[in-house]
Amino acid sequence: MPLIPEEPQIHESVPGPRAVPAPGRTTPTPRPVPGPRPAPRPGPAAQRGPVPAPSRPAPVQPAAAAAGPQVQLIPASAQGALDAADEAVDLLLDTGRAPGEILVLTTGDPHPWAAHELSFGEASYWAQHDARDDVFYAAADADRTTSRPVVVVAVNGGTDDAVTRALPAAMGRAAALLIVCGDPQRVNTLLSAGV
Repeated sequence: MPLIPEEPQIHESVPGPRAVPAPGRTTPTPRPVPGPRPAPRPGPAAQRGPVPAPSRPAPVQPAAAAAGPQVQLIPASAQGALDAADEAVDLLLDTGRAPGEILVLTTGDPHPWAAHELSFGEASYWAQHDARDDVFYAAADADRTTSRPVVVVAVNGGTDDAVTRALPAAMGRAAALLIVCGDPQRVNTLLSAGV
């Protein structure tokens, strides 16, 4: 088997090739390095002083915002209210709502996400609520939930009295939009009785 000669080792003390152009070539012209921009030349613009920033009109508060959130009712049976709420959340996210802007409340059995997260303990569950970086699911009668721009209520059961208390409380938590998923006849009857 033939022996392959070892590659010569290059030591750091050995100088490398010098920047000497090969015969017949000229040294390349160095390219300019961008630096700070020169100061403006004195002249009419400099003598006038700083240019004022364009004024912006004050934001206008729509009258509807002062009246409370917009309310939407999505017809659904008690058994289909969770699915309707999940579809509403998906649509909100698809249309650009940030997950942390959405609170989902249930009047009957807890949402499966809430039940799963509660299995890790109350402290972890409520820490996610306080972080406000994801959609949060809770029981409609939970006292610790705070307002969010959008509140979705799944009327998936619960007594009439519980639903009657939950709907105005949810409206108070919704800053811009309240979506109620449930039986329209029951929801309208309970809303008119509770308000």
